[in-house]
Amino acid sequence: MKNFILTSITIIIIISIALNGNNAPVKASQSDIAGKLIRFHVIANSDDKIDQKLKLKVRDSVLKYISPKLKNCTSIEESRNVLNKEDKNIKKIAETIIKRNGYEYSVATALSKENFPVKTYGNITLPQGEYEAYRIVIGTGKGQNWWCVMFPPLCFVDITKGDVSYQKTEKEMKTVLSDDEYNLVNNTETSKKIVVKFKLGEIFSELFG
Repeated sequence: MKNFILTSITIIIIISIALNGNNAPVKASQSDIAGKLIRFHVIANSDDKIDQKLKLKVRDSVLKYISPKLKNCTSIEESRNVLNKEDKNIKKIAETIIKRNGYEYSVATALSKENFPVKTYGNITLPQGEYEAYRIVIGTGKGQNWWCVMFPPLCFVDITKGDVSYQKTEKEMKTVLSDDEYNLVNNTETSKKIVVKFKLGEIFSELFG
């Protein structure tokens, strides 16, 4: 029994060391990541179901138009130039969809820097902070927003059907982020660490409970 306990403790120590190695300070910050991304937000007039559906219709039409123009951009500057150039056309598309559905909501569009809370998109979780974003605000803009990342082009994964490809998002994010920066936003690695830690707690309880 004594040998079993010693062996178990040794295994736990080894696993703990490995976990601590994985939790070593990441040499990346929110500002590092923010400087390499352009987010896309469509903000509904309100949280009413009709306004939320209208928001998604605007999203679909805008993405259908802008996708071919952004998907081959290789730099944030190139994407920024496309968005500034197409801003009036995007606004017109949004206004057309709104009127077609029987509403008179105003539309405001802008490429600007805004403060955002923590947001998760598939296997990517962006920390709270200031980001550059292209925003479409419908009416009062008091409803929940839909969001994705325009550069690198994560918006063009089939998010409209709820199918976020983890391999696709990882590939695209790694084209612009360093390993440390990607590890900071990769929530799948965080989840794995949490699971292992819970398992360690169970082992301690079984041995010494």
